[in-house]
Amino acid sequence: MNFSIDIRGSHLYHGTGIGTYTKNLITHLLKIDKENFYNLMYCGNNSTQFKQLNSQIHFISRKHSSYFEKTYIPNLLYKNNLSLFHMPQNGIGYKDLILSKNFKSIVTIHDLIPYVLPQTVGKSYLKNFLKQMPYIIDEASAIITVSEYSKQEIIRFFSVDPNKIFVTPLATNKNFRPLDISYCKNFLKNKFGIDYDFILYIGGFSKRKNIYNLISAFKKAYKNFNKPLKLVLLGKIREEFRNLTKIIRKENLENDIIFTGFVDENDLPIFYNASQFFVYISLYEGFGLPLLEAMSCRKAILSSNVTSIPEVVCNTSYQVDPHDTLKISESLCKLSNDDNLKIKLGEKAYARSKIFSWEKCSYSTLKIYKSLYKI
Repeated sequence: MNFSIDIRGSHLYHGTGIGTYTKNLITHLLKIDKENFYNLMYCGNNSTQFKQLNSQIHFISRKHSSYFEKTYIPNLLYKNNLSLFHMPQNGIGYKDLILSKNFKSIVTIHDLIPYVLPQTVGKSYLKNFLKQMPYIIDEASAIITVSEYSKQEIIRFFSVDPNKIFVTPLATNKNFRPLDISYCKNFLKNKFGIDYDFILYIGGFSKRKNIYNLISAFKKAYKNFNKPLKLVLLGKIREEFRNLTKIIRKENLENDIIFTGFVDENDLPIFYNASQFFVYISLYEGFGLPLLEAMSCRKAILSSNVTSIPEVVCNTSYQVDPHDTLKISESLCKLSNDDNLKIKLGEKAYARSKIFSWEKCSYSTLKIYKSLYKI
């Protein structure tokens, strides 16, 4: 069979959950499935990783995406007799293709943030998402999502047959693993000038990530730590940067809360391993991939207790109400001051991380493809 997949997300959303999912799904599908052929729509410069005997790359311009989604790609599918098309990034832009019913369409819906927290997404994306998603969910041949929580959210918001929704949990790359801590600390000192103990946050700075409450809780907590700890936040900072830095300056925390800016993904496991523990008190997640990255590095986690997060971490994290800054503060102190608890949670988290793999995700996805043809 010939399968076709829009893999532009591996380039356009590099460094995000969608980008990581798309890249690893395709890489592992090409590895495990030598019986079928894959037509891949791509827009990046580094296509070597996807060039295999069982694949063909169709290069798509990053510009004029509406034209490619509404005209070029449907024509490409039709001319090449490609009857199955997978859209791993929510399907926005492909409403007309899905409605045409000319192809068996599979859409991966990672979350419903625009419905739950509309104030946290851009106006243009919000408008398109709210307009197109009801049609996409209703007419898609199959829907893939990344957690049981997200599946139940889709069912809650839309009148949809639960039997056409499939859950394929995410996973982490092999480089997220326990490393020698002395080496990691030395590396951070030499490359980033980080020569102090720290609590780590990775995961973006959207309002739903709850960074303001994290800063507020850290301010209440840090003077009660048994030893000095800084809060290190990784990632690109755009529109929220000025607001966050204003608050930090106002609270005289410039020396205690550190923004690194963008960090290469190859360095992320080193940050996880060198940290005292990982904090992730997000208000909403479809999955929450940084949690699993920390778990894979055997790190204790302080997490929120809402949406998909308890499903991912199960009983391996110290969980709090993300709206309760006092409780978050107390939990920061508890984890900071209790080494035995950190070790215990880290071991439990590491054991749980073993149930997630890209191989499982890919085999499950291939099974969905085949089910549409009853292969």
